Amino acid sequence: MLSRAGRILARSSLSGKISTIQELAVTGSGANRCYHIAACGSRFEGLNTNKVMKWQNRFVHPAMAAVLVRNISTNDADKSLLEHIPEPPPIPVAPEVADLVAGAEPTFASLGLGGWSPVGMVQNCMEFLHITADLPWWGCIAIGTVCVRMLLFPLVIASQRNAAKMNNNMPQMQVLQMKMTEARQAGNAIDSARYAQEMVQFMKEKDLNPLKNMLVPLAQAPIFISFFMGLRQMANVPVDSLREGGLFWFPDLTICDQFYALPIITSITMFLTIELGTDSARMSAANMQTVRYVLRAMPLFILPFTINFPGAICLYWVFSNFFSLVQVGFLRIPAVRDYFKIDRLITHKPETLPIKKKKFAEGVKESWTNMKITRELEERTRIDEISFQKAGKGPLVKTYKYDPTAPRPAGNAINAKKR
Repeated sequence: MLSRAGRILARSSLSGKISTIQELAVTGSGANRCYHIAACGSRFEGLNTNKVMKWQNRFVHPAMAAVLVRNISTNDADKSLLEHIPEPPPIPVAPEVADLVAGAEPTFASLGLGGWSPVGMVQNCMEFLHITADLPWWGCIAIGTVCVRMLLFPLVIASQRNAAKMNNNMPQMQVLQMKMTEARQAGNAIDSARYAQEMVQFMKEKDLNPLKNMLVPLAQAPIFISFFMGLRQMANVPVDSLREGGLFWFPDLTICDQFYALPIITSITMFLTIELGTDSARMSAANMQTVRYVLRAMPLFILPFTINFPGAICLYWVFSNFFSLVQVGFLRIPAVRDYFKIDRLITHKPETLPIKKKKFAEGVKESWTNMKITRELEERTRIDEISFQKAGKGPLVKTYKYDPTAPRPAGNAINAKKR
């Protein structure tokens, strides 16, 4: 309506007529409204409306611009609105971050966990599984263990292929090993080196490599250490949700198992893994008997230490051992071995093997004897090297009765010719 009144006012100004804003307002809308016009000119008394009021208006000069200012209506209804003006709304205040995330878990970064180290990456994976998949902590540990062990499965296949070949060629290897051991015990370094060379040549022909059997332990060692340290840090901080992240009789994974069930299960599953997963070709050799006995004694040796580990570490260990048992059983299936091109194992009778299987005491005694002989031979070799160096640098040692390099007397030479 103001724009329309402005157009009428402009036309009136251009025609040289003098009009009041009251007339323009009535012309524009027909309503009873009051306006002021600020311009140059003289004052006059404005038109009276329904209620007698005195208005101060100004004439509009054709050369001046008019500014319209709308006043509030003088109706009673409009006055009642002014008496009840609502209070302005309060200024919204941003809530605190703690209020926004009330009930949510703190991030590992805020707890000083995670990072790009092997231990930190394990913790980041655990946090991702727990937050994204909404899994309890025991489920995160189980899934993480299975995923890592599946990544190592190709190395297990390569190790099994090599172990099967070594098992099938074990009699020939034991013959060469016995000859090499006898030559070493007799102090014959030449024969010992010759038999060792024959062993290397035989293994090259049969495509055997004892180091391939160490691929899986060497790959598992850093992974196990990373999981061990990562879970221990999570339990020591502690991560609050770990207190309710267990199951069955161990709901709190930040403390040790009060019933000692997890450590005992860990030792049992480790012993079964060593017995069922260790191939005879790797542990039947004479120089590996001690290693085999040490591995068998390891579950009992670590039991006093595992009883003090947090439940998260023992749970990871149990899942890893169970996976190893399932893996060993799976790779014993003939169809599976054929699919992965693993040779069938040849069962050798103990009485037909050159190296007979010995009892625990006999094996330990023989291993200790071999160690003593090896140490004595090394000591003898070291003494011979020292003596040789002294003989080359020091004075000559007299080992004869007469010096053959000394000049002989002339009389002795004449008597020798007469004879």
